[in-house]
Amino acid sequence: MKFCPKHSFLLLLLTATVTISNAQQFGGNPPSIKWKQVNTPAAKVIFPVGLDSMAIKVANIVQQMNGVIQPTIGYKQKQVSIVMQNQTTVANAYVGLAPFRSEFFLTPEQNSFDVGSLPWNEQLAIHEFRHVQQYNNFNVGVSHLLKVLFGEGGQALGNGLAIPDWFFEGDAVFNETHVSEQGRGRLPYFFNGFRSLWAEGKDYSYMKIRNGSYRDYVPDWYPLGYMLVSYGREKYGDDFWKKVTHDAAAFKGGFYPLQRAIKKYSGKDFETFRNDGLNHFKKAFGLYASYGNILPKADTSFAKHHKHFDANREYPAFVNDSTLIYLKSTYDHIPVFVIKSGNIERNISVRDVSIDDYFAYRDGKIIYSAYRPDVRWNYRNYGELVLLDINTGEEQKLTRKTKYFSPAFSDDGKTIVTVEEATSGKSDLHLINTADGKLIAVIPNKQGLFYTYPKFYGADKVISAVRNSKGKMSLAMIDIKTGDAKYLLPFSYQPIAFPVVKNDTVYFTVASGKDDNLYALNITTGKLYCQAGYNHTGSFGFYQPAVSERSFAWVGFAAEGFKVIEAKREDLKWLEKSEICCDLPDFNISALKRDSSTNLLAAIKNEPLPATKYSKSYHLFNFHSIIPNISDPNYEISIAGENVLNTMQTNISFDYNRDEGYKQFGFDAIYGTLFPYISAGANYTVDRRGYYKGSNIYWNETQINAGLQVPLNLSAGKHLTGLQFGSALVYSQTNFQQAYRSMFNDRSYLYSSNFISFSNSTQQARKNIYPMLGQRISLSYKSAVSGLTANQFLASGNFYFPGLFTNQSLVLSAAHQQKNKNSVISFSNDFPFSRGYQAENLYDMNKLGVNYHFPIAYPDAGFANTFYLLRIRGNAFYDYTRATDFFTNGTQFKGTFRSTGAEIYFDTKFFNQASISFGFRYSYLVDPDLFGGNGHNRLELIVPVTIF
Repeated sequence: MKFCPKHSFLLLLLTATVTISNAQQFGGNPPSIKWKQVNTPAAKVIFPVGLDSMAIKVANIVQQMNGVIQPTIGYKQKQVSIVMQNQTTVANAYVGLAPFRSEFFLTPEQNSFDVGSLPWNEQLAIHEFRHVQQYNNFNVGVSHLLKVLFGEGGQALGNGLAIPDWFFEGDAVFNETHVSEQGRGRLPYFFNGFRSLWAEGKDYSYMKIRNGSYRDYVPDWYPLGYMLVSYGREKYGDDFWKKVTHDAAAFKGGFYPLQRAIKKYSGKDFETFRNDGLNHFKKAFGLYASYGNILPKADTSFAKHHKHFDANREYPAFVNDSTLIYLKSTYDHIPVFVIKSGNIERNISVRDVSIDDYFAYRDGKIIYSAYRPDVRWNYRNYGELVLLDINTGEEQKLTRKTKYFSPAFSDDGKTIVTVEEATSGKSDLHLINTADGKLIAVIPNKQGLFYTYPKFYGADKVISAVRNSKGKMSLAMIDIKTGDAKYLLPFSYQPIAFPVVKNDTVYFTVASGKDDNLYALNITTGKLYCQAGYNHTGSFGFYQPAVSERSFAWVGFAAEGFKVIEAKREDLKWLEKSEICCDLPDFNISALKRDSSTNLLAAIKNEPLPATKYSKSYHLFNFHSIIPNISDPNYEISIAGENVLNTMQTNISFDYNRDEGYKQFGFDAIYGTLFPYISAGANYTVDRRGYYKGSNIYWNETQINAGLQVPLNLSAGKHLTGLQFGSALVYSQTNFQQAYRSMFNDRSYLYSSNFISFSNSTQQARKNIYPMLGQRISLSYKSAVSGLTANQFLASGNFYFPGLFTNQSLVLSAAHQQKNKNSVISFSNDFPFSRGYQAENLYDMNKLGVNYHFPIAYPDAGFANTFYLLRIRGNAFYDYTRATDFFTNGTQFKGTFRSTGAEIYFDTKFFNQASISFGFRYSYLVDPDLFGGNGHNRLELIVPVTIF
């Protein structure tokens, strides 16, 4: 669009609404999956056949918990649909508006410190259903008005502007902690980020804490939210946030409604309240001393040398006493395996795309689980074992279409033990042949345990951190042949992870009071020891231990990232213990234990509930929102619909195309249950414009279309690759406007519209503007089948290369479009014309473009809790377009359209919530703008920005 200051802010705000509800995967499950449901007033739990017991448990938790916890958020209730997804390897869940539903991704992660060790479906139920209650009770005042005007997307916008993300997640974390004996609010790992900042005196502004940074480590909004929510309930009562959020969602008092409501109900301004809440937890940590100072003095030499985030170095493994291998990832570079001798690091190989950073090492080989999506079904993905030779860099894919996690070698390196997390929810230990990846055996799981981080102990036993059916943890020694388990520790809710076996001792990390401490257990004698007294240089936690004959290493967390800490074994002090020290703490939050919902999870009765068939065709047309969509040159407002299973999307729309000036009214639908998507639609267009023998002509158009398209995800290894192709038949009826009826007759015709799009790229690090290498190519061909002779072919591509320096990118572009000579009817024009020029759809057009993208600054600054600037970046460009057409008398027209200029982009957050990138473009037109304005200079506003 041309630069227009008075509309720029409105466009940015509307752009933010486009991002509502992007967590789903359209058409993600194969049609072979059959669905059932458990229906209660609070929730309809929809699940694949075979997961009945898991779904009934979720339904019982939701139904019995709902009324007990309503007094602290509100009593409004609208049934939500919870869809349980069991095909994915990703541990996640969400509740969203537009449409109102929840999805549980049922594969738990291995690291019990991250989210805890409770049974995964129960953990999701006690956390995610709190979000359901939030949305039900935040439909008030201005938020309700926005819902009336714009549907569920309007409420999502209102709630997002009024209530910060830290409250949504902090309140849900408080609930999971309140109704259970665990919850993230009791886990030391959860607070490591803030503790590291406090220890190093990094006093970031509230806006930086809210919005993050490209340069510095900033904890996410979960721990911030928990600390403020729990402090509010502790200090001002259990109904404090109910009153605050009701006023905020209603926008009582106008701007900054949450801050105003906190002032109203606490008597403190928000800054004072926030500081008091954080200081409560600083005090809770600072007063505790299991050994030494719990807020250790930072390693000032390291912190000064690394002013900003340095790197995450994780899962160290000894090659020998003086040489380590670990995984290193930075904000500038993608994850890579590194070997370190002395102070020198050498890269071994870039790691394949993975969902966690775990790997194991032995005798020159690395084994890890790589992520690979299913080619067609987006909810189905795999964890496949990859074997890497550190000397040659060669990789071998050991398994295909498996769900394997946390592999480890046997002492002789010939066998691998790995955890399989099946779609049934069952956890098993598989033994894999290292040479060919074949399955040797499945160790019987007689006790129904959930295994994490298994390690061989001799040739006939495996030691693993395990969870039982209640979510309590222990260390277990499992007999490989029989599956019999001997528990080496009493079961408790204290998370355990990262066991490593050396001789007859197993070292492991356990949540011990307010710290995650390192313990050692002599398997032969049963004696237990705790590591104590070592100066761990300002880091928190003793994670991922590694041990050699004379050396010891572990990972601690600091504000500069996870760092590997090395020590001589003789320098470590071990205190003998009779048991694991210290239960999980409440951090002086007595509100966790003062009402009837305290530890409610333990009292849930698993009542029998009927499970019935759920029809895939239920409520296919589910219109939920009115959404503006800005993607220059198209400006659209649509009524969007989507069913609960996300297999049918519908859209009623009005569209304005800036290039041609036409207005279009349409309906489109796409059905994604089958292997090809099936699409259909109809639209009516006013003021279509074409260029015919040197002048413009105008007509109105009615179209009906139906087609098939196939989306394929070919991502594997180190590359992200997609291929999509499709074809549609379009019936079009053209009615020329009055001024042109003497020249042309109205007509109807049938044409085919065909496309192929391909994208491929390497992984991107946080600060990379574009991938270091990538390609994006699209082909489109439209051809009349009957009624007239007309065709149009478009080929375009972008090619990404590394720039001269880190985080810079060279992007080359090319395009070719050709249509049949002097056709009265022209198809819609998507040719990427040289920037700055008025575009026309000409007979033959060819373009070359050069772009050089580079970062300029990382301000990490904002104002008024409204606008925050993360990064400023630039682009220098040159475009060359050569076009051919014909004048009225049949003579050939040839034109050259060259432009050069610069773009500046601003990567921002608005209202501490919505990520929006916008920019300005200056174009110098080397050649005359034959179809547009006079002069050589053009200034444009760029919004939104779509990145690769």
